[in-house]
Amino acid sequence: MRENTLRAIWAKGGAVVNGWLAIPSAFSAEVMAHQGFDSLTIDMQHGVVDYQVAVTMLQAIATTPVIPLARVPWNDPGRLMKILDAGVYGVICPMINTRAEAEALVAACKYPPRGYRSWGPVRASLYAGADYGDHANQDLLVIPMIETAEALKNLDAILSVPGVDAVYVGPGDLSLALGCKPRLDQTDPPVVEAQQRIVEACKHHGVVAGIHNNTAAYALTMIEAGYQFVTLASDSRFLAARAGEEVTAVRKSATKAGRLPAY
Repeated sequence: MRENTLRAIWAKGGAVVNGWLAIPSAFSAEVMAHQGFDSLTIDMQHGVVDYQVAVTMLQAIATTPVIPLARVPWNDPGRLMKILDAGVYGVICPMINTRAEAEALVAACKYPPRGYRSWGPVRASLYAGADYGDHANQDLLVIPMIETAEALKNLDAILSVPGVDAVYVGPGDLSLALGCKPRLDQTDPPVVEAQQRIVEACKHHGVVAGIHNNTAAYALTMIEAGYQFVTLASDSRFLAARAGEEVTAVRKSATKAGRLPAY
């Protein structure tokens, strides 16, 4: 089976740099896959990516060594199994609030006897190898999101579930849950304290802590804090930010030179 290099990075104490795909395009995914990320996550919750397009994006990523992941819309066995069959090497699942929900997530992602995932890795066996079934249970990643007050209350119980490899902080929803404005790169004390509490609990349980970031500077701060899975913005954010910078630079210079009207 094709190696899940994320596990190797974490085993050495390193941090994984993850990219985020919200644009429903195989070409966009291919471009992102050539930029040096360790992994790419297809966002099927808040992005505009459907299943059929996600498969083409996975095919594009497969031309590189980048590890493919997906964030599913919900803790739904059918959606989990179907995207795993498509060949992702891990799933990020939103709104996991209790030990029971974490156990249900793990069970849907594991073949018997560890779980009840149905057999049918139609594309996964092409991507990963003919021995996929022999290694899937131990190699694929199960990553619940911690993003509510209830999840914080049940943090130790969630982290103690066998088969939970990592957790992923959703700063937006976590901020809302703590009475703060939803945003990335949080500096509001309640959210900062919660993020630190999560990473410390992960260290205690031997679980990888992950978080979504808007900037490289904040991601580096999170790595220093102990996070070993850091996402940098998203493809759509990169596109918008860079395009905006270039357009602004041209308009500013051309307007100053009198070649564009001042607005």
